[in-house]
Order: sequence, then structure tokens, then C-alpha cells
Amino acid sequence: MLVPTTSDARSRHHHHGAKSSHHAGTHPRHRHVLWPLQIADGQYLPAGWDQLPGWEDDDHLAAFKTFRASCRPILAGRGRADAKPLGDSLREPCRAARASAISTEPAARAFFERHFVPLLISRIGETQGFVTGYYEPVIDGSPVKTDDYTVPVYRRPSNLFVRGYTQGAALPNGGPVFRKVGRRKLVPYYDRGAIEDGAIEGRGLEICWLKSQTDLLFAQIQGSARIRLPDGRVVRINYDAHNGYPYTPVGRILIERGIIPREEMSMHRIREWMDANPDGAKELRRANRSYVFFRKVDLNDDDEAVGAQGVPLTPWRSIAVDKGLHVYGTPFFISGELPIESVNARTPFRRLMIGQDTGSAIVGPARADLYFGAGAEAGAVAGRIRHPIGFAILVPTSLDPVASGRTLPLPEPRPPAKARKPAATPAKSGGKDGAAIVPTPEARPAATPSQPQARRHHPHHHRHHRRPH
Repeated sequence: MLVPTTSDARSRHHHHGAKSSHHAGTHPRHRHVLWPLQIADGQYLPAGWDQLPGWEDDDHLAAFKTFRASCRPILAGRGRADAKPLGDSLREPCRAARASAISTEPAARAFFERHFVPLLISRIGETQGFVTGYYEPVIDGSPVKTDDYTVPVYRRPSNLFVRGYTQGAALPNGGPVFRKVGRRKLVPYYDRGAIEDGAIEGRGLEICWLKSQTDLLFAQIQGSARIRLPDGRVVRINYDAHNGYPYTPVGRILIERGIIPREEMSMHRIREWMDANPDGAKELRRANRSYVFFRKVDLNDDDEAVGAQGVPLTPWRSIAVDKGLHVYGTPFFISGELPIESVNARTPFRRLMIGQDTGSAIVGPARADLYFGAGAEAGAVAGRIRHPIGFAILVPTSLDPVASGRTLPLPEPRPPAKARKPAATPAKSGGKDGAAIVPTPEARPAATPSQPQARRHHPHHHRHHRRPH
């Protein structure tokens, strides 16, 4: 089933209403049709559980525990879900999950199959989705600036503004960001180059200090980090705000310039090149004008990073999704082959994962960032994931498009076409073999130029001359 985008549906309804606005709301043909499920730029196909490769072999209990963690903010009503395709439909399965005492794999699988229906989903015109990987870096740092630690990790500046949001509020991770000049003037915030050059230094915004700009860049790309201090303590930082410029992937720049082949691209290769080319690394970083500000979070050393939904992420089960389309807590079954074990490996990957985070580069109905945990090993796996893969979104049974589609009104049958009588054609005798001869129009007399015709053309020329005025 190909689902129309919101803009397509709006265009058709507007056109339909313009033709027959005096009938709107009075005739069944002109009632507003509610489609079963509208996912912008997305197409979906209802499927059976047996059509999900590897569904029966997954660890559904692990997925259930991750889903249940998402249910706390869903049932508390945190986050605006009413304007998204799934709306608040996850509340019903969440109430069932919180009320149940599921502790076995078969019971967890039965839960998902009872409360959800799978839809194969992709961007319109495509057959698969696309995934990347992310992790939480562990980076050496210092609470103070030293000869070795010279790169500041900044918290959100007080002169950073987003229209419609108060200072201190949670800000969107996209869109324009401003700084205040004087009492009222707002201008775009500083870009990465200006901040690296010291535009906001000396204002007491430093959370801690790192050894290199490359370390900071990778922490900003991942959205969180564990900063390991010389005395053994660990400072946990999470994404808080950005400077308003769109994120430009540095890996894509290296591919376009022919520096690293696409098939060899990974975070490890990017770091290798940047470490070996300090001047080139500086220029490459500044090509990505986006800059991330952090906040210090109170987490234990063994706690996982907290995603945008506000719950701790689960390695190998949590994903970041497009928050403009999807509701946090939505289950997705992702199946295909990924280079998990090595760069050239084709490891089967068939897992039920839960949308609990987001990112500015995660855009589209079948686009996800897979969370692999913290540390170098997780980073190695995450850094080589950039692959097309199969997506199925699990929607609550209350939104089952097959069931809902049965209530869609069918178009009224067209009346039978009236038989047209052939026009009578007078016939002349004498045709070959007695065939009728169709008369042709008489030739028109040739027009002869005359002065009145020239005068008739003159007013037309006059109007054409005046039209621009």
C-alpha cells in the first residue's frame, strides 16, 4: 500500500473542495477521507510476522525490557505525539506492558504479536531503509586547562536563543539559532570556526578540557561522552544545544574529494587521516559549521547514556529515529547484513529495536542510528555501519491499516456512458463500387490585401504597447 504524503493529500482535498465547495459536508462523496496511516515521504506494506526474516530467532525479551523502559515517559504524557502518524496509540500497549509480569522469551514474543502489526516501510520509491551506528566515546580529559589539555568542552552559552523557547528550556536539535546583540538585535550564532578561534572563551562556559579538537568533534557527532579525568573520576556529558548550522558529515567530504574510498569509510579511517594531517583536519572540521554544546549529567560510571526520550539507552536495542515522524518508544524490526565482526563481514542482523533517541542527520521514515554502547569496541562497530537494510515498523493494532482500510468509502460507480448516435452524412451517388462520396467544403476565395485590414491591426498593436503600463 502506497501511502500519500500529507502534502499530496492536502493538495487533493483542496482541489476537490474548490470544485464543489457548496456540496462539502452534505454529500457522501465529499466527506473528508481519513487515511489509515499517513507517513510523510513514506510507503508501507502490511506484512505477516512470518514475512520478517529472523523474527522468530530474535531475543524478544530483551526488546520487551527496552520497550517497557520507554513506557514510563509515554504514560506520563511527556513529549508531543499527537501530531505524528502514530499519535498517542502507544499508550494502550504500554499500559499492558507495565501491568504484565513478562519474564520469558515466548511471553515477550506473544506480547508484541498480540499488541502490534508489522508494516514493511521505506522512503517512497525505495525498497530498503538506511542505518548508521553510534556509541558513547570514552575520552581522556582534565577539569582544568593544562599544557596537554587545551580544547574546551563548552556548555550552552546564555546568549544563545531560539525563537519561541525560553532560556534554559530544552531546545530543538535543528533550525535557526541566534545570539543577542544589544537589547533586541538577533544575529546568527557563531559557527564552528569562530568558536574554535575563541569567540566565546573566557566566559566560564568550560565543563572540562580535552587533548584535541578531533576528540571534541567525535564527542559532538555522537552526542555524549564519558570524560576520564587524571584522578580516575569520570565526567558524563550529554547533548544540550547546537549553534544553528546544519550538520555536514566530514566523511562525505573526504569521499567527495577522493581522499578515502566510500567502501573504506569509517570513523577509524577519518580519525587516522585527521591525526596524520593536522592542517587538513582543521579545514575539514570547519567545513562542518555545526557546533554542539553539552551539559553535565549525573550518571554513574556504569550507567548508559540517556537518549532524547529521557531514558537510558540499551546497547544493541536502542535506535535514534526521525523525531519529526516517529514517536519515541516505537518498535522497529531491522533485518539484513552488516559489517559487525569486521569491515568486510556480512553478519546477519535481525533485531527488534526501540526508537529512544534522535539526531539532526537522522531524517526519513526508514532511517535509524543504531546504538552499540560505550568505549572503543562499540566505537569500532558503530564506525563502520553505513548500509541499506530492511525496515519494519510495528504499529499498535488500533492503527492496523488493513482493518482501517475496510471502512474507507469506495468511489461511487460511474453512470453508464450514453450511446452516441452517428451523425447522418449525406451521400452522393457515383462513387466507385457504389460507395458514398462525402462532400468536401468549398474552397474559400483567396483574401486580397486591402487598407481596412491594416487599420484593423493597428488597435491590437496599440493595446500590446500599453499592456506593460
